[in-house]
This record gives sequence, structure tokens and C-alpha cells, in this order.
Amino acid sequence: MSIFSLFIEGFILGLGAALPLGPINLLIMNEALKSYKKAVAIGFGAMSVDITYLVLIQYGITNYLKDAVFLNVLSVLGGFFLIYLAFLIFKGRDKHIKKMKVSKKTTLLSNYIKGYLLTFLNPYTILFWLSVTTYSTTTQSLGMTVLGLISAIMLWIIIMPYIVYKKRALISDKLSSIIAVVSSVIILLFGLSLLFKSFRIII
Repeated sequence: MSIFSLFIEGFILGLGAALPLGPINLLIMNEALKSYKKAVAIGFGAMSVDITYLVLIQYGITNYLKDAVFLNVLSVLGGFFLIYLAFLIFKGRDKHIKKMKVSKKTTLLSNYIKGYLLTFLNPYTILFWLSVTTYSTTTQSLGMTVLGLISAIMLWIIIMPYIVYKKRALISDKLSSIIAVVSSVIILLFGLSLLFKSFRIII
């Protein structure tokens, strides 16, 4: 298989990982209604975790990452963190878009950390990258596959919030409130799902 084919393969896999409507995309979309830069900061925080796990895997810390206790602890922490984020989104559901736009309560760094923590505390992120590294048999093929993956994820976290930010004027305050409520419910369900799976394993 050619190097370009490996890159395209990784790129398609990256889109498959980035596009689904999960907690991180919902968080980016909600933040994009207020600020494009802050939304991108969340995305880069999430992508930094991908790079973190890749480095750990490359240094052979796979047994530790696969440990059931470690994954279970992440699930519990991730579940509670998602529930907390759901509460914050629901709490701010009635804020007008124009008022949110000028809000300076959050910084780029705090949003970056929020994106990092949300992704870091998701055990499925680890499992995803472990599967990617076992998918490629050589260092060269792994490198090109990962480059394609990261390129797709970066493209998504730059373009998606830009579209939401540019089209925010078309979103009424009522629709914005509905989006916030729906997002908070979905994120809450993700959080409860992680907790349920964790406690089921413990029991």
C-alpha cells in the first residue's frame, strides 16, 4: 500500500472518529454560538489528548492503559465531569446569543483545559487509539495513518465551529435555548452511561 493511500485511510478513519455527535462536538457547537476561538480551543484541547495517548502508546505504556481498574476510574471521573458540563450548559440555556457573544467569563486556556479533561476522562479515547496502533504493522504505516487521522480531526475542529459561529445570527434565542437543553440532556445521558457501566463492572 502506498504512503498516500495510508494517509487517506487514516484521514477517513479520523473523520469517522470526529464527526459523530458526541459530548465534545456538542460542547464545541455550544461554545461556537459565543466565540469561534473558544470553541476551537476546546477542540485543540481534545486533540491534545489524542497526541498524549499516542505518545504514551509509542513508549510502550499499553498494558497500563488497558488496565481495567484504570479504565474504570476514568469512566467514573468522566461520568461525573460530563454530568457537571451538562448542568453548566442547561444552566446557561436562557442566555441570549448577543449577550453570550460578549461574555468574557471563560478564557481560551480554560476552554482548552475543558476540552482536554473531557477527552482525557473518556476511556473510549484510549481504546480507539490502541486499536489504531494495532491496526498498523510498521512504523511508517502507523506514522502516515496517524498523520491522516490528526489532519482530519484538526480540519473538523477548525471548520465545524466556524460554520456554527458564522450562522449563529440565523439562530433565534428560543432555538438556542432548545439546542442547549437538548445538548445538556445528551451529554447527561453520556455521563450516566459511563457511570452505569463502571458501577456494573464493580458490582
